[in-house]
Amino acid sequence: MKFKKILNSDKMESLFSKLYGKSDKIFHEQILRYRKIISEHEEHFFTEPDYLFSAPGRTEIGGNHTDHNRGRVLTASINLDSVAAVCKMEEKKIVLYSEGYPKKFEVMLNNLSPEDEEKGTTTALIRGIAARFDSLGYNIGGFNAYISSNVGVGSGLSSSASIEVLIGTILNVLFNESKISDEEIAIIGQFSENNYFGKPCGLMDQMAIAVGGIISIDFIDPKNPIVKKINFDLSEKNYSLLVVDTGGNHADLTEDYASIPLEMKSVAKELGKEVCREISYDNLLNKMNEIRPEIGDRAILRAIHFLGDNQRVVEELESLEKDDFNSFLDLVNDSGNSSCKWLQNCFTTKNPSGQGINLALALTENYLKNSGRKGACRVHGGGFAGTILVFMPDDKREDYIRLMENVFGEKSVTVLSIRQLGAICINSLL
Repeated sequence: MKFKKILNSDKMESLFSKLYGKSDKIFHEQILRYRKIISEHEEHFFTEPDYLFSAPGRTEIGGNHTDHNRGRVLTASINLDSVAAVCKMEEKKIVLYSEGYPKKFEVMLNNLSPEDEEKGTTTALIRGIAARFDSLGYNIGGFNAYISSNVGVGSGLSSSASIEVLIGTILNVLFNESKISDEEIAIIGQFSENNYFGKPCGLMDQMAIAVGGIISIDFIDPKNPIVKKINFDLSEKNYSLLVVDTGGNHADLTEDYASIPLEMKSVAKELGKEVCREISYDNLLNKMNEIRPEIGDRAILRAIHFLGDNQRVVEELESLEKDDFNSFLDLVNDSGNSSCKWLQNCFTTKNPSGQGINLALALTENYLKNSGRKGACRVHGGGFAGTILVFMPDDKREDYIRLMENVFGEKSVTVLSIRQLGAICINSLL
């Protein structure tokens, strides 16, 4: 397909409006972006791409650190994405260049065992996804790809999961006739991140990105998660969805992230269960005095957070379906308070002086209180450093952005829109 010739077409304009929003400015920005991606592919591989793919980032709306204990989440794909220009190769290897990284990522498909020195790299993700495809009996093959992503690393919008789902979607389309479900592509991405990249993540990020739109996910059976799409348009409420990047370094936080599911599961184990989804508050209360010396108070507090936030997802979903937006905002705030007090993922004890997330939450709550307007805010994603999520009235948005950027720096606030499409091969929509 001659992509450069159709970038200005009505079909492409219609598609871009679904992916990124409706405006002439957005359309022209994306034309320039895609033109550069196609040109970079040509420069690196000396041929035009045969395919274009897009995988969005995601925002977490409800259920903070609930997925890894078989809980529920409320999440949505967003208008920021990873885009790949791709062509097939006869040789059994995957070669990938990514904007901002001078060196190529290369994986020979005749060697799919984990490599310790690759942990934490894109190469590990590619190898792990290909390995899982192969072990499940799916087809794999070689391709060249140039990728550009505006899902910022460390933004809490799941840059790594976006790349994982993108690679899985490429293998699905090129070599498996798109027969693998969105849900399974997500599970394969999680497998790679857990077992090859070396991060013990849950499945929410990959599932939101693969499926698209606002969805609730119930992980009571992790191999067969229950996914439900929700028909809700935030813009009709005259509210904006924002993320505020408070800065901070995620490099040393793996231990902090890993401690949450481990501590939650330690509580469940003391109660004779595997995960917190299988316990009740009454059961925990009855055994609390007995198990405190064994597992500590923080683990118990984190289990209490799980039980509350898991139920809140049900209530958030009901509020949106009933069009009770005020109750929904209250529930988002309740989730944020629980995350701070009980889950305790708003700063790391390794660096107690660095509390950007708590500072951003304090400024946001005071701003809404002083303006006399209703809104909501909560820690976004894994926490410990990074971003907060904000629901802000449209008529207060610009003033709020000025306030936050004065503290956290220019472009620290990103205005998001919710994208209804998950990971896609653009060819199939043209």
